[in-house]
Amino acid sequence: MLAHRLAVESDHITADMVEATEFPQLAINYQVRAVPRTVINQTQFVDGMVPEPVMLQMLLMTLGKLEGEEASAED
Repeated sequence: MLAHRLAVESDHITADMVEATEFPQLAINYQVRAVPRTVINQTQFVDGMVPEPVMLQMLLMTLGKLEGEEASAED
């Protein structure tokens, strides 16, 4: 639910909710073992309900990692 709130606040964030039992292939692809499982840019995963500061930290960490990779590719 937090991902959806963040998506409402920012055009840079999208959020989808999927019922793992109705879409088992997605659950397998994303290795869902606990719910909710938040997937950030296909590289980071957050399992379970986490406080907003933890989710924001994961988002910023992932964004920083991606910015670093892009900068390296330009060099």
